[in-house]
Amino acid sequence: MNQQEIQSVKQRFGIIGNAPGLNYAINVAMQVASTDLTVLITGESGSGKESFSKIIHSLSARKHGQFIAINCGAIPEGTIDSELFGHEKGAFTGAVDSRKGYFETTNGGTIFLDEIGEMPLGTQARLLRVLENGEFIRVGSSKTQKTDVRVVAATNVNLMEAVEKGKFREDLYYRLNTVPIFVPPLRERGIDIELLFRKFTTDFAERYRINPLQLTDGAKQLLVRYPFPGNIRQLKNIAEQISILESEQNKPIDPETLAKYLPQQQQSSRTLALFPQANGNAGTDSFSERDLLYKVLFDMRRDVNDLKKLVRDVLAGDGQDSGHILHTHKDLFDSIAPDGDTRPLTDSSLTRLLPAVNGNLRPEPPRDRTGGPPAPPSETYGNHPPVQLFDDVNGDINDVTEVEDVTHETEDDDSLSLERQEKEMILKALRRNNNKRKYAAQALGISERTLYRKIKQYEIDEE
Repeated sequence: MNQQEIQSVKQRFGIIGNAPGLNYAINVAMQVASTDLTVLITGESGSGKESFSKIIHSLSARKHGQFIAINCGAIPEGTIDSELFGHEKGAFTGAVDSRKGYFETTNGGTIFLDEIGEMPLGTQARLLRVLENGEFIRVGSSKTQKTDVRVVAATNVNLMEAVEKGKFREDLYYRLNTVPIFVPPLRERGIDIELLFRKFTTDFAERYRINPLQLTDGAKQLLVRYPFPGNIRQLKNIAEQISILESEQNKPIDPETLAKYLPQQQQSSRTLALFPQANGNAGTDSFSERDLLYKVLFDMRRDVNDLKKLVRDVLAGDGQDSGHILHTHKDLFDSIAPDGDTRPLTDSSLTRLLPAVNGNLRPEPPRDRTGGPPAPPSETYGNHPPVQLFDDVNGDINDVTEVEDVTHETEDDDSLSLERQEKEMILKALRRNNNKRKYAAQALGISERTLYRKIKQYEIDEE
């Protein structure tokens, strides 16, 4: 299709803009209109998906047939089967007469199913039969009926994610997605935002006989940079709001005035999380190796900091010898973070907290309290003898409490092994995704190739 034909379609259906993504979507709709292929239109809410369904119907051989647009999310789950496929008299309470459904009344035309992702699973199975065989059965009937309807579906959700969560049938998804059309969001259309704003303010001024608004160059730049999560619907509301509230202003709207009508974007709670999920679509069950390691190290850093505070407080009240130790190891205690410090770990912090390269977690030999060389290890050093901690911060050495030392575990303790935890997480992800590596790798936040190597490394049986 050439640009002249695309511009003609825009004028016919009132589409404003020249963004490449918009022109490509219109071009695909024009090309597929002459066929009976099923079309799936995707895009954010308010981006104008219904306009493309009208383009497809009006340019098709079914243009003289009926066109019905149905919002699947607005029909209750208990009545959607009756609305789409009809019902017989007495099929359910309140069915005092038989009724034709949309697929029966739209025979020879086009039916537009908006928000297809909200359709119940039972209705999805009925719809799949219509798409494959052109057959349906009324609710409460046993007679199969035929229909010749073209289906155009639209959604603002990721149907592949819904398939993975079991909320949408995989076979129906591939049957609907014969020809996909993606409608770009308003924030990706650049100068189209200014054109649409001018169109909305002009129409509003003509309707209510007021002077149309003008924007300064700075206000235009602010308008184009705004993300518009509500897309065209939100832009139209803002344009009409400014037109009525600033109608008495005889000068162009400046950035300061425009900013008052643009809602402040609140930062998503996901971006404020300490360990954000990959791609932002994983949910609470998703994780990655790096996220797990950072969490463990961050908790370890906090515990080490608390232990430093405890030792410092004990030594501070333990007399002259302790003061000498504090002075000798001043750099150690100066690194104590203040209370409530939740800063992310830096590379130097990670270096201090990471274990030795060989994985040996044996503690250093205890040092002499006078600051001398390390004392020789005792005979029970390898068996983790009890550690003595002062009950009295003033340093009464006679009052001690024996506490079992659990901070130095041997490498034989698999419960604290990162490799064991990693293996358990891989097994958990595989079980949740029916041993499908592709989906398990997405849940773990790693590549499928990396997951394959991990499976071989840990000798995991996928059966």
